[in-house]
Order: sequence, then C-alpha cells, then structure tokens
Amino acid sequence: MDLQFIGIDPNTGDGESPTVWVDREKEELVLQGWKPSLQLKAACAEFEIPGHAKGIPEHEAVIRIPARMTPMIREACDALERPDLR
Repeated sequence: MDLQFIGIDPNTGDGESPTVWVDREKEELVLQGWKPSLQLKAACAEFEIPGHAKGIPEHEAVIRIPARMTPMIREACDALERPDLR
C-alpha cells in the first residue's frame, strides 16, 4: 500500500488524532476521524438520495473531521489530481 501522510489535526491532543492520507495505489483519500454520535449517524441514515438506498451500508462509515482540517483535505485532493505534486 502506497500511503502518503498529508496531515493531522493541528489541535491534536492525547487520544485525538483525525488524520488525512492519500492512497496512491487506489487513488483514494484515507480519512481518520471521530465516530459520530448515535444522533448524527441516525440523521445521516435518514437521507434519501435518488439512486441510493436509504441508510448507511455495512461496508461504509460516517466519520467527523474538524473544519480546520479543510486545507489538508484540499492538499490530499490536489495530490491525487495533479501528477506534478506526486
């Protein structure tokens, strides 16, 4: 697996470490975040999107990432989309 570390939450403390990576081999963002509350998970599962079954499939997960990590997510997107940044 060809993981490239992009960044970690700048407010990381003990036991808290939302993180962003890029998997170059699969061309995917890899995100580590906080588990959602039961209320948030239930709210996400209630959305009905055309062409998509209601709920969260067993092989997927909802995670929470602080907005302050947006620049890292942009950087990860750029790393996947722009060959000159590889």
